[in-house]
Formats: sequence, structure tokens, C-alpha cells
Amino acid sequence: MVKVVAETNVKKESGYLYFVNKDGDVARAPMARKGKETEKKQEVVAKAGIQKESGMLYFINKDGNIAAAEMSRGKKAKAK
Repeated sequence: MVKVVAETNVKKESGYLYFVNKDGDVARAPMARKGKETEKKQEVVAKAGIQKESGMLYFINKDGNIAAAEMSRGKKAKAK
């Protein structure tokens, strides 16, 4: 189940990867393209300062808000 953690209303521009950084803020970095070198520098777009919980996946939803979903781990098929 997905829930909105913080409302930031970030407007996404093409050519950038948007993510929640380790400080809990919305950041962006230029997307890598074949044959071009990119900067590894990230730019903070919106300050949110959320506290991340273990076992949760944080992402920017289509409305530009920070959302969280529970990670599913350890559900591998058993070998016979």
C-alpha cells in the first residue's frame, strides 16, 4: 500500500532523475545518456526532512509528492 509521506508538489522536468536523498529531501540529478559524461552532482529541489524507516521504499509520485511503500523482500521461489 502506498501512502503520501510529505507534500512537496515538485514539478518534474525531462532529462532529470528525481529521488529522495539521505537527508529526506527531494533531489534531482541529470540522467546519464550514452556517449555523454554527466555530473555526479545532485541538486536539492525541495526540503522535506523526512525520517526514513527501515523496510520502506521512498519515491516521488506523479503529483511530485514523497510517497512510501513497504518493500517486499525474501519471497524467492524454492529450488527443488
